Amino acid sequence: MKIIAIGRNYAAHAKELNNPIPSVPVIFMKPDTAVLKDNKPFYLPEFSSDIHYELEIVLKICKEGKHIQEKFAANYFEEVGLGIDFTARDIQSQHKEKGLPWELAKAFDNSAAISSFVPKSKFENLYDLQFELQINKETRQNGDTKNLLFPFEKIIAFVSQYITLKKGDLIFTGTPEGVGQVHAGDHLEAWLAGEQLLNFHIK
Repeated sequence: MKIIAIGRNYAAHAKELNNPIPSVPVIFMKPDTAVLKDNKPFYLPEFSSDIHYELEIVLKICKEGKHIQEKFAANYFEEVGLGIDFTARDIQSQHKEKGLPWELAKAFDNSAAISSFVPKSKFENLYDLQFELQINKETRQNGDTKNLLFPFEKIIAFVSQYITLKKGDLIFTGTPEGVGQVHAGDHLEAWLAGEQLLNFHIK
């Protein structure tokens, strides 16, 4: 299982980090050791003093495919969930300044918190899905899939031109604006279309 993540897929988020709006998807990856499941607590790592949350909708790939055409891409996922891409923003900024890869900032252990998954058939329109993150009962992020720069099918088609997708792979589809730092003691809760899927603490 691998985790493929899409950066800068909401224009307002790109702008809040002073990044250009991309013309093609920005891709990075996390190893399977990044996965944090079952609402277990996230422990702040010692190597960073600025860990940020980024709430995202996650697709679970249901069958193997490569060179997938966009018109068939919807057949390659049946479930969606929520995930938090934890990012060591201080390390990422240092690496971006030097033109270096982001892995140390993005791929560390437990940096991909994931929820349970929901059948996509439950939703009338995948491009009218609202999702929300609250920290200590205060809303920090409010997203809507109608604002995606690259829709799910385009992401799957694009990635599969380079990387074979396999059953069980996860695709983090990008975060809306409102990212920020987490602190020890924070309580994170997240909802997809009104259903709570994440509920855990920072330690």
